[in-house]
Amino acid sequence: MKQVEDKLKDVLNKYSENFSEKIYVDSYDNTDLLMNAFGITQELKSENKQYWGRELGKCWESLLRNLFETTCKDYMPPSRFGKDEPVDFFVGNDAIDAKYRVGSGDSKTLKGFESYGKMLINEGYRPVFLFLRTDNLPSALSKMDKGGWVRYSSDETFEYIKGKTNFDLKEWLLKLEKEGTYKIKRLL
Repeated sequence: MKQVEDKLKDVLNKYSENFSEKIYVDSYDNTDLLMNAFGITQELKSENKQYWGRELGKCWESLLRNLFETTCKDYMPPSRFGKDEPVDFFVGNDAIDAKYRVGSGDSKTLKGFESYGKMLINEGYRPVFLFLRTDNLPSALSKMDKGGWVRYSSDETFEYIKGKTNFDLKEWLLKLEKEGTYKIKRLL
């Protein structure tokens, strides 16, 4: 019986660690520039976190892809390496993956962070993550570090973007928030 209990305890320990690493945002004032540009409150986002996280992530990726494509002569669209497309685009030797945040810690995703980073380095690129948010899963960040990724988040990301594109995306998003141009209007 002891052997069975030990095996089961191993499972529970693993999940306990994973649950402990999971970051939940309970504060209604924890927003970001993209949420603010749309007028999305933490309260609204909490109605369906998966939907809002996915859609804000796609929006962030699309904004960066279009900004870099428009402003950088050395922009290149994503390339396939075998069956994989490990980044969103390239600028010079930087292989850039735009992420709103990383909240998923499934083993396939985590292994990909490490292996893609090493593969990109072997191909002569510098793998770069551009995060909008800072509340990323620690186990994912650890795998990125093991893969050799350079990680920027929040203000560091905006500084990197401005340095490469000569466009102040942070100020632009703040301006949009003030103007209220893209504030969502929900139909009830």
